[in-house]
Amino acid sequence: MVERAYLRPMASPRLFDRSLIRVTATAPDEDVRGFLQGLVTNDTRRLDDGPVWAALLTAQGKLLFDFLLWAGEASEVLIDCESAQADALIRRLFIYRLRRKIAFERVEDKGVFWSTEREGEAADPRLPELGRRWIAPLSNEDEDVSARWRAHRLALGVTEGTAELGQDATLWLECNAIELNGVAFDKGCYVGQENTARMNWRQKVNRRLVVVPLDRADEKRQRIAYPDLGLSVEHRRVEDMEALDLPDWQRAGIAAMDPKVADGAPLG
Repeated sequence: MVERAYLRPMASPRLFDRSLIRVTATAPDEDVRGFLQGLVTNDTRRLDDGPVWAALLTAQGKLLFDFLLWAGEASEVLIDCESAQADALIRRLFIYRLRRKIAFERVEDKGVFWSTEREGEAADPRLPELGRRWIAPLSNEDEDVSARWRAHRLALGVTEGTAELGQDATLWLECNAIELNGVAFDKGCYVGQENTARMNWRQKVNRRLVVVPLDRADEKRQRIAYPDLGLSVEHRRVEDMEALDLPDWQRAGIAAMDPKVADGAPLG
């Protein structure tokens, strides 16, 4: 019997390279959001309004892991992170748990889905143009759109993950965290907060991650190259970004800290 395509379940666009970690309280008086509030760069009080992009930093303010946080069932929080880094992130969170009655586990029956067209789902908190994300049960019919997602976000100049952002190598504000809504300056202390807040107070971010055409790449500053996309992710000094065709969101962010950058004028 010939299988008719229109009778098959519609494939759902899932990010196969993303995983979920469930953070739950194991005692009724435990506060999961409060626990994370003292660790991550963004404000967990905002989760009722949708997901937030955040990071776990070193004490010096350098990035270890970036992820999205979602409000889960009851008081739980879901961490939307790189699959390759999920176990390492759990181990890091265990270090900070101490005697808190909190548990961490990988979610095996749900995944992270993404589309630029799906209505009614949560907008990516970093940039509306990135599209919409949602969490749903896994299916054998799911379609892996990880490569499509990577091409889309890099075309918008947005970097993520340890291959691009580095690990214990890049200050959080150098990852364009202010411009992409990855940090809250009106919350309490968190790991790496002192240096991050000082950089913001001084209004000085000397280096930034930037996506450039591969034919203009500087191998000394390169984090990773994508020959299939013709793009390079680099960690450049702001003054070395002269004449680059920066996305509007990034140029505006640099201009806010450097008055020389205005109205699309070249940097430097």
